Amino acid sequence: MSKIFISGAAGFIGSQLSYYLFKKGYHVTLLDNFSYGVEDNLIFPDCDFRGKIIRGDIRDKNLIDELFKKNKFDYVYHIAAITPLPDCQINPIEAVDVNITGTLTILEASRTYGVKKLVFASTSAVYENNEKFPLFEENPVRPNLIYPSTKYAAEQFCYDYVKNYDMNITCLRFANVYGPHIDCLRKQPPVVGYIIRELFYDRSPILHSTGNQSRDFVYVEDLISLCEMVLNGKGFDIVNVSSGISVSINELMLMISKLMNREEINAIYKGEAFFWKKYPELYKKPYPIKNEVLVHEVKKYTNLSNKHAFERYGWKPQTSMEEGLKRTISFVCEMLEKHC
Repeated sequence: MSKIFISGAAGFIGSQLSYYLFKKGYHVTLLDNFSYGVEDNLIFPDCDFRGKIIRGDIRDKNLIDELFKKNKFDYVYHIAAITPLPDCQINPIEAVDVNITGTLTILEASRTYGVKKLVFASTSAVYENNEKFPLFEENPVRPNLIYPSTKYAAEQFCYDYVKNYDMNITCLRFANVYGPHIDCLRKQPPVVGYIIRELFYDRSPILHSTGNQSRDFVYVEDLISLCEMVLNGKGFDIVNVSSGISVSINELMLMISKLMNREEINAIYKGEAFFWKKYPELYKKPYPIKNEVLVHEVKKYTNLSNKHAFERYGWKPQTSMEEGLKRTISFVCEMLEKHC
C-alpha cells in the first residue's frame, strides 16, 4: 500500500483529496495548522479524519523531517498555502514564509527521504497579466500580486529540484475550483461560495464592475481525479487544471439563483475600487493599493487550455457546471443550516 503525505489537508481541496485517496486504499498522513482549514472539512459520511490529522506547520523543519523519516512516504501532495489574495497583500512576509519557505521545507524532506513523486498545488493566478487566450502552460508569466508571485517562485524551486536532483515533480495550476466543502465563511470567500451564502440568507450578493467578467471554473472532483493521474509522470511538468470554458459572474449568479429558487434576489453592483473594502489596511496612505490593480483583478478574464492534461494524462473534466453547482449548493446550505 503506497504511503501519501498531504499538507493543507483540512482545507477545501486537501480534505477532498485526502478522502478520495483514502477510499482508493492509499495510506494517507494528513497535516494542517488550521489557520485556514476547518475540522468540518474532515467529516465524511463513512470517515472522520479529525482524530487522525496532525496539527502542525509546514515550516516546522523538525516536525516535517520526523514525519518523512518515520513514514518513508511514496508520494507527497503539497497543498498548504496562504491563498486569499488580500491576506497575502496585507502580510507579504508571512505569505512568502508559508508559500515559499514552507514549500522548500517539503521539497528538501522529499529529496532527503526519497519521495517518488511530489505534486505541488499552484494557481492559474500566475497568468494574471496574460492577455492572449486560451492560456497555455508554456506561456511566459509575470504576476505582480503577492499570492501568485509566491506560487510562481515556488514553481521555480520545484523546477530547481528536478533539474539538480532528478526528482519527479508536477505543478498543477488550478483554475477557480468549486464544489462541496468550498470556503464560504471567510471575509472574502471564493465567488461561488459567496453567492450561495448570500442567497441562503436572502441577501443580495455584492458584485463588482458589470458582472460580465468571466472566469474558468473547475469542479473539485474533476481536479482530484487528475491529481491521481499525474502520480506516474516523470521529471518536471506544469499542468493547467481547468474546464476550458469561461463563465461570466452574471451567468454564475443566474445559475445559482435558479438552482436555489432565489431568482427574485438581485445582485448589487459596486465599483472595482471597493473590491477589498473589508481590508482597510490596503487603502491606508501614504501608499494605498493602486486603483488600477483592483480594476484589473476584478475585470480579468480567465480561460485555460486543458489540452496538455488530456494529451499527457488522458484527463478531461467530467462534471457539468449545473451538476457541480447542484452538489455544491446542497453541501453549503446544509453546512450553513448548522451554523444558524
